[in-house]
Amino acid sequence: MLPHGTDDLIAKALAEDLGDGDHTTLATIPTEASGGARLLVKEAGVLAGVEIAAAVAKQVDPALHLRPYLMDGAAIAPGDVAFNLLGPERSILQAERLLLNFMQRMSGIATLTRRYVEAIDGTGCRVLDTRKTTPGLRAIEKWAVRIGGGHNHRHGLYDMVLIKDNHIDFCGGIPQAINAVQDYLERKGLDLRVEVEVRDLAELEQVLVHDRVHRVMLDNFTPYLLSKAVQLISGRFETEASGGITLETARDYAATGVDFISVGALTHSARSLDLSLKAL
Repeated sequence: MLPHGTDDLIAKALAEDLGDGDHTTLATIPTEASGGARLLVKEAGVLAGVEIAAAVAKQVDPALHLRPYLMDGAAIAPGDVAFNLLGPERSILQAERLLLNFMQRMSGIATLTRRYVEAIDGTGCRVLDTRKTTPGLRAIEKWAVRIGGGHNHRHGLYDMVLIKDNHIDFCGGIPQAINAVQDYLERKGLDLRVEVEVRDLAELEQVLVHDRVHRVMLDNFTPYLLSKAVQLISGRFETEASGGITLETARDYAATGVDFISVGALTHSARSLDLSLKAL
């Protein structure tokens, strides 16, 4: 199911690309020409964006028909054909770039996410994304994380409370920040989960005296210190490791017993996957 707002996003992107017309296509392709193109995979990874490709095609021209052979989440290899796009050739060409931009970006994110998920398989730990997303594309990028087998952290500043280091420093300390958050939630009648970031074991001790916290983010802990922190928390709160976790180190962190690892690189550093739309 397309995330809320996707149709508007597609409309804006098409307007950005088409302007007052695709003059190359209008000049070279007869109005009545009909044909097809295939979505050709040129790199191994995880496919993502088939649904949004269909939505792009529909907006460009309802006469376009997308015939899928592979679905979102499928493991793909060079030479695979994800779908055929059939209909007016002018419309196929006008949809091509936007369709590929979405799919290449989403497939790159899904592929990197799957690698992290596979790296920590069997530990019971889950992979989270962050808010380090492309402005305007957050819903699409977080959708790609889910397709890759990861999980979404909060979608924005509105759906969860995350007391981070700057909140703590500006507020005067961890106890003050937690108390201020609880007072605010009660005044506003809000039922939001509360997470607190800590930078060392001393800060963790300050959180442990509170019973109004749901999750602790252990930021830039080594696996050794993370293991100690998980033991201290002893299941009282959910635990999340964050900060500089790579594919090479992910399993070491996950093996400490932490509930989640959050990885900003899933969305801010994923490389687009090589896909191409070729005429049949």
